[in-house]
Amino acid sequence: MTQTIAPRVRTLVLLFLAVTGALLAGAAPASAHAALTGSDPGRGAVVDTAPSQVSLTFSEPVAVGDDAVRVLDPKGTRVDKGDPANTSGTTYTVRLLSGLPDGTYTVAYQVVSADSHPVAGAFTFSIGAPSETSVSVSAQGSDDGPVGWLYAFGRYVSYAGFAVMAGGAAFVLACWPRGSGVRAVQRLVVSGWVALTTATLGLLLLRGSYTTSGRLGDVFDLSLLGDVLQTKTGAALISRLLLLAAAALFIAVLFGSHDKRDDEEKRDVTFGLAIGGTVVASGLAASWAMSEHASQGLQPGIAMPVDVVHLLAVAAWFGGLTALLVALFKAPAETPVGRDAVRRFSRLAFGSVIVLVVTGIYQSWRQLGSWSAFTDTRYGQLLLVKLGLVAVLVGVAFFSRRWTARLAQAPAEAVSTQEAGAADAGSAQEAARPEKAAVSAEKAGSAEKAGFADAGTAEKAASADTGTAEKAGTGTAGPEGAGTAGPEGAGTAGPEGAGTAGPERAGVRTSGAPRAGVAAGRTGTAADTGEAKAGAGGAGGAGSARAAQLARQRAAVENARQKRLRDADPHRTGLRRSVLAEAGIAVVLLAVTTVLTQTEPGRTEQEAQAAGASSSASTSTGQGTGAVTLNMPFDTGGANGKGVVTIDLDPAGVGNNTTHLYVEGPGGRPLDVPEVAIAFTLSAQEIGPLPVVPDRVSPGHWSASGVQLPMAGDWKVEVTVRTSDIDQVTVSKNTQIG
Repeated sequence: MTQTIAPRVRTLVLLFLAVTGALLAGAAPASAHAALTGSDPGRGAVVDTAPSQVSLTFSEPVAVGDDAVRVLDPKGTRVDKGDPANTSGTTYTVRLLSGLPDGTYTVAYQVVSADSHPVAGAFTFSIGAPSETSVSVSAQGSDDGPVGWLYAFGRYVSYAGFAVMAGGAAFVLACWPRGSGVRAVQRLVVSGWVALTTATLGLLLLRGSYTTSGRLGDVFDLSLLGDVLQTKTGAALISRLLLLAAAALFIAVLFGSHDKRDDEEKRDVTFGLAIGGTVVASGLAASWAMSEHASQGLQPGIAMPVDVVHLLAVAAWFGGLTALLVALFKAPAETPVGRDAVRRFSRLAFGSVIVLVVTGIYQSWRQLGSWSAFTDTRYGQLLLVKLGLVAVLVGVAFFSRRWTARLAQAPAEAVSTQEAGAADAGSAQEAARPEKAAVSAEKAGSAEKAGFADAGTAEKAASADTGTAEKAGTGTAGPEGAGTAGPEGAGTAGPEGAGTAGPERAGVRTSGAPRAGVAAGRTGTAADTGEAKAGAGGAGGAGSARAAQLARQRAAVENARQKRLRDADPHRTGLRRSVLAEAGIAVVLLAVTTVLTQTEPGRTEQEAQAAGASSSASTSTGQGTGAVTLNMPFDTGGANGKGVVTIDLDPAGVGNNTTHLYVEGPGGRPLDVPEVAIAFTLSAQEIGPLPVVPDRVSPGHWSASGVQLPMAGDWKVEVTVRTSDIDQVTVSKNTQIG
């Protein structure tokens, strides 16, 4: 009883871990979008005097182009000047024309986040008082139109192609070496390589339009392609193409000469292919990890290797599953996928699930950051959908393992019968080959020749008997024993015994006639022999074709019999159905994962929401009543390390100023941290940093009075937040003083 229950308990525990890891797992590879977490002037703000610049703060570093930030007046005329500049950290500033009149102004931005996705948006602020505006900024970004859809499809195809190529090759090397000679498996792996190569080329062409205009007409713009090649994503795509060239050589060796080597040499080649294939597959996986969000944010040195391992585990599971499905349905009768191969893949898939659990937990910590993000963000909601699919997939995989165990426990006699049948099928196919049929036909022709030779010997013997009869005076022998010889029977041997003495002896001898009859018989025999030889040649050719046809028919019948035997095996049939269900769920799961990679993650979405909530709370509680209010999100990376810092500077002019600093956690709750510090710097005049140590007023609230700012200008305000003994971060924003 205990031995029976224990494996079930272990299985249930492992299934629970798999589902939990899938719940926490992010997309493969882990990715995130940048989000606008603050601006100066703020969204919807009304300022008394025209600002000299507009500053945007994002949740992570972004790439900005010449027209990444545009500021439009109420008539739609651009009032920004110069290119955007990265003034500090994740804050980007564009300068404005001087003397702007009152009215509502529109700020439109389009940047590229560190995970290679375009981020676009717009907001308004007003000078003096709000006014009507003719500006209509489309909410559709460059990734929402046809180019965005094509780019998303290309990403899906690239993920699927990598999984099929790498996982299929791993299945052949680790689970089913005989599969290297199966044409269906060869076509599967090559199709994966073709899909990944085609998708990579497509992504390279689409990239320029995807991150800028979003127009199909710009896909073949060579200037945009040149700009793409200078980016991190472009370099990753080029590296992927170079690695695919090495993968093509690997596939050629695996499916070319590998299957034709002897056992000892094959073992050495298999070891080399396993090492080389792992290196190439790891390089391909790194082309995603090094160009996406794993290379940015918290612990990039750990996140990138984790992403590589995550992708390899996905490929081993999904790609191997696809290869197993093809082998179960398409493998020929002489090389069926055996129970040992199925058992090896079952162990490989189980190990892949364990790896996915571990890497998924780590990825989720980087992407979500809190349990509330599961239900409060779109990323978390999609992750819950993924959870349901993974739970179903793991459940079906559990039944596949049961069918595998039953197949492994099948009676040895049944397995031996199938293997013997497969050998018979191979022999039948060997016989069906033209050269084999030709040998059989030659043997048949030799037998015919031997038969004709025997007939000629009989004729000679009959002639000799006739001559003897003549000398004995008995005359020619016919079926009736008549003493006359004629062409009907002279010198020929027949079933009636022609050429031998008849039952009655006539005693009459006719001169000349017997000899003439014998001569005539010899002449007829010679003619018959020539015709027989000619017929033997024709019969030999017809026999060769007939033998080949019969061999092919026997091979077809044997293959059909073996297919019926496989289909009649309930264990193998059940395994085929469960693996087919797994593959179908995996296709849908990969599509959901692709959508997940293009969705803003919960961590950045909550940071943006917190910044907006903080701005609203500042207005309603009296915060923000000073001349300048700055909101700066922060994340120290430790426990309770996320929040928003709000600074009120009053009157934000030359001389004495009063500063109030508020620290809030997620949801706008006051966050009491061990230490905060402020510094002011005027870089243009090389003044500062001027340190300010505020006094704690209440939990989450600090203030400082008598803050001296000696002259007007564009001042940088830096705030250092320490949340523990080792976790601290410095955030900054620029503001106009005086």
